[in-house]
Amino acid sequence: MDESPLPGELPEQTALRLSEKKARAVAALHPNALIIGSDQVASLEGEIFGKPGDHPRAAAQLQRMRGKTVNFYTGLCLYNSRTGASHLQGIPTLVTFRHVSDDEIERYLKAETPYNCAGSAKCEGLGIALIARMEGPDPNALIGLPLIALCDMLRAESVQIL
Repeated sequence: MDESPLPGELPEQTALRLSEKKARAVAALHPNALIIGSDQVASLEGEIFGKPGDHPRAAAQLQRMRGKTVNFYTGLCLYNSRTGASHLQGIPTLVTFRHVSDDEIERYLKAETPYNCAGSAKCEGLGIALIARMEGPDPNALIGLPLIALCDMLRAESVQIL
C-alpha cells in the first residue's frame, strides 16, 4: 500500500486516511467484523516523516530530529464491516528527542532496525533511550495503537470491555 501523503495533506490527515484505508482493505476478507486500522506519521517543521524503509533514511530522520520536538500523529480507525460504520480519531503525541550522537544513532539502528516505524524510533524498545520527553493523551499512541481511543470506539459499537 502506498503510504505517501497526498498533495496538501496535513500529517494528521495522512495518518487518518491510511488507518481507514488499512481497515477497509481487511474488511473484504471479513464481512462481519470490527476491524482495527492504525497508522502513524511524524512531522517536524513542516516535513513529514513516514516509515524510513532502510538504514540511510532512518539515520537521516534521527539526525534531523535529535534535540528537537517532533509531532507524531497516530490515526486510528475502527471499521464495522457489517454496517459500514467507521470510527476515526487522530491522536497527537509530542516527542522531544535527546541530543544523541551519530554513534548512538548507528548503535541504535543496528540493534533495533526500526525501518518500518514512522520517525525511526520504537519507544517500546531501545528507542526510548533516544527520547527526553513525551506528551500526549494516550501513552500507547506512540507505540501505534491508542488503546484509550480504541476502548471508546469499541464501546460506541456496543462492545462490553469490562
